[in-house]
Amino acid sequence: MNITSQEYDKAIAICRSLFVNKMKDYSSAWRILRLPSLTDQIFIKAQRIRSLQENKVRKVDEDETGEFIGIINYSIMALIQLELGVADQPDLNEEEATALYDSKIKLTKQLMEDKNHDYGEAWREMRVSSLTDLILQKLLRVKQIEDNKGKTLVSEGIDANYQDMINYAVFALILMKKI
Repeated sequence: MNITSQEYDKAIAICRSLFVNKMKDYSSAWRILRLPSLTDQIFIKAQRIRSLQENKVRKVDEDETGEFIGIINYSIMALIQLELGVADQPDLNEEEATALYDSKIKLTKQLMEDKNHDYGEAWREMRVSSLTDLILQKLLRVKQIEDNKGKTLVSEGIDANYQDMINYAVFALILMKKI
């Protein structure tokens, strides 16, 4: 489990660095995005990963790494939006946004550690394509919950689905040995 924690932190450090650099370039312009818009951005990234995994020919010489990083960062933005609500204008400075990023990752990593304990790191025997499919399934669930105005009868909420997507994307990066 200790190695997983280290690999997780290494993957998140890469994602966090990109998030911070984009904050320097664009500020917190993402704060105006409504939750369904963030969900759709994640969906686009997951669909692209699936296409890259299925297509024999790639017209752009890129692998799935950047898309999994995007899934992680957009999911964290969505968790922040769930907490703060949508803003009319960028309203977070780099320090505030990074602190929120770190708090969301801390909770999400704890969830991963708890589940890893109970599941015995079964994800290490999974294929990256299966993790992609699980992310897509979580996205379809989130879209349905959004269509239901956030109401569920017996299911976990949107936040848990975003956290699972983050963790699946981190696992994919680890399995791909891209960290």
